[in-house]
Amino acid sequence: MAARLMGYVSASNTPTIVSPIPETITVDYLVVAGGGGGGSLNVAGGGGAGGLRCTVTATGGGGSLEQPFSLAKSTNYAVEVGGGGAANTNGSDTSFGALKSLGGGKGGGSSLAGSSGGSGGGGGEQTSGGGAGTSYPAQGFAGGANTGIGTAAGGGGASATGAVGNGTTSGNGGDGVATSITGSSVTYAGGGGGGSANKNVTSGGAGGGGAGSNNQATAGSAGTANTGGGGGGGGYLSGFGTSGAGGSGVVILRYADTLTITIGAGLTGTESSASGGYKRATITAGSGNVSWA
Repeated sequence: MAARLMGYVSASNTPTIVSPIPETITVDYLVVAGGGGGGSLNVAGGGGAGGLRCTVTATGGGGSLEQPFSLAKSTNYAVEVGGGGAANTNGSDTSFGALKSLGGGKGGGSSLAGSSGGSGGGGGEQTSGGGAGTSYPAQGFAGGANTGIGTAAGGGGASATGAVGNGTTSGNGGDGVATSITGSSVTYAGGGGGGSANKNVTSGGAGGGGAGSNNQATAGSAGTANTGGGGGGGGYLSGFGTSGAGGSGVVILRYADTLTITIGAGLTGTESSASGGYKRATITAGSGNVSWA
């Protein structure tokens, strides 16, 4: 009789050792990229929010809810959290494994369109279009267009397009998406408000978008850290305004409370206590690996 080990026999009668299949686990996620900064050059558009992809409650761009990952225990998965863009700079991408959310587009300046991104930046003063949001996979909406002098448009958010600027009123930032992945409803990825020339201050979208400025002396507000909010556009009276920076991104992971995550070197993050059958890991900065046991 042939020798046997683990139920397998090779053709040469030599035992073949078969490695056990790793145990799989289910992980929900929220992956938000860094928001874009408000634009530069006179009255500036608001920055677009960072792209948002989520498996709980809702995802960005009006798309279908993303599907949870089936992952192997005791296996490393890469995470990188994107920073918010400085004024006139796109936000940086955030990733979890092979999944990526794209950084928000920067706002436009005088006669300059907003840039495309996870959500697009708002158009700057005079006739300027909004940048496109990422639609496949859905992550966010476009920035608003601007059609007049002395105003700028809002940056796009994860759930709404940035508002139009029309020469009388600047555009508010588009609202972000609310998700209950943490156990409470929290909104992320709001667009930045457009700047203006001595007109009404515009608000950033719900979910961390920065407010626009209405004069040269006051800078547009920065997007809120770890929300992916876009930066508010700068305004001016007799020169160049200063726009706000975008808010940094975040990765939140939800998994069964029987598991424990290891957050590797290079990442800043914490694991919550068990609640409702889950634990959550919130990773706010850096680049490195995570694994579960």
